[in-house]
Amino acid sequence: MLKNCISEYAISIILVLSLIFVGCKCEPTIQYSYHQPKYINDGFEVGSLEEVNIDSILLKNAVDKINCGKYDEVHSMVIFKDSNLVFEEYFQGHKYKWDGENHHGEWTSWDKSTPHGVKSVSKSITSLCVGIAIDKGFIESVDQSIFDYLPDHQHLKTNGKEKITIEHLLTMTSGLEWADLGNASNDIVGIWYQDKDPITFILEKPLTHNPGTTFNYSGGNTIILGEIIKNASHMELDKFSEENIFKPLEIDSSNWPLRFENGVIEAGGGLEMTPRDMVKIGVTYLNNGIYNDTQIISKQWIEKSSTTYSNNRNIDIQGHSSGSHDYSYSWWLKSYTKSGKEINMYHAVGWGGQEIIILPKLNTVVVFTSGNYIRKVKVIELLEEYILPAIN
Repeated sequence: MLKNCISEYAISIILVLSLIFVGCKCEPTIQYSYHQPKYINDGFEVGSLEEVNIDSILLKNAVDKINCGKYDEVHSMVIFKDSNLVFEEYFQGHKYKWDGENHHGEWTSWDKSTPHGVKSVSKSITSLCVGIAIDKGFIESVDQSIFDYLPDHQHLKTNGKEKITIEHLLTMTSGLEWADLGNASNDIVGIWYQDKDPITFILEKPLTHNPGTTFNYSGGNTIILGEIIKNASHMELDKFSEENIFKPLEIDSSNWPLRFENGVIEAGGGLEMTPRDMVKIGVTYLNNGIYNDTQIISKQWIEKSSTTYSNNRNIDIQGHSSGSHDYSYSWWLKSYTKSGKEINMYHAVGWGGQEIIILPKLNTVVVFTSGNYIRKVKVIELLEEYILPAIN
């Protein structure tokens, strides 16, 4: 009798577990089949996954998981390898709206022609602008005091702040107090709800660490960099980036719509562009600063951007499930091991799941756009679980 009860109990448990497994199994409503990206005469050659030896089955599985919602809202996934655009998929999701629920606006079907807010990927583009300004002689050196280019804010050059250099802004080591996304007191939001000009608001913050010693992620640092570029080159950041980056890269989707009341551009998070155009930025870095045989930025700047700065090590990216990273000239760094070899990655990261990922040893650039503004961002899991294993 006891034996029969135990057997019946065991069968019941197996049935329950089976039902749970079936209930959790992902069945995408869209049956996906791979097709290579379309050639649209925008500067990209296109090819197939097979031509660059990428496993299409693994990427099909990745798309199925995205369509099932495993990674919440992923809006695009694009892969460039060996001089060809080989993978490009777009998904449905919400447009960004600051005061919408979950920061979501209207529902849309994303496509290759629709610009996407890239959030803090903007920081990496502003860093690129600084490097170009140095190459062209507008700025002498990253070792200069920031106050060399802030004539209207000399009165704030006090209490050790005169030691803050351009490099300290690029590497998030200015030492200025700042609370960014994920903090209860959020300065990147508060800056919009106060009466001072944004540069004053940032520079009036107390110095909590000696410049160059301690990492503290700060959109304020990048906003100052945008103002330095303007004062050094006598061009607004949007005009400077248009002239020196977007035109040479044949990028026509870029826009810097966020400005403060006095006209200062939100250089740390305000840029919009299409995923294909994000790939062009990545390709420029992949090719040591060269795009279509034109040197856009020096190789030395690429090296600085892909090398850990000082003690900027083992840092978690707020809101991401991607583990610890290092930080450089406004790029995040991480290493993987694949087939016994170390694979270094550096990437531009934006709130909600915006990514330009550069994998030099694999000759690959990966781009994501997403809408996960209040959920944990998991796009790096897509890279780790599907894309890296797919590259042979």
